[in-house]
Amino acid sequence: MSPAESGTGTGTDGDSGIAIDRDRCIGAGQCALTAPAVFTQDHDGLSILRPDAEIRTGGHPLLREAARACPVAAITVPGR
Repeated sequence: MSPAESGTGTGTDGDSGIAIDRDRCIGAGQCALTAPAVFTQDHDGLSILRPDAEIRTGGHPLLREAARACPVAAITVPGR
């Protein structure tokens, strides 16, 4: 089980390098509102990467904006 699935630690997408620190995430949902094609929330309300995400490159402006919008800086996007 990955950290993203277990609800603890840092979930990282190996293809894009996007990471969510689930120990820091408070479930504000700003990432899912900003980039709904990439982020969603699990049953606990914490952010996770969508398995069917359409945007998988860290350089996309919506990913950078989602990381910036996170009130606790739980999202890491490569090149940011």
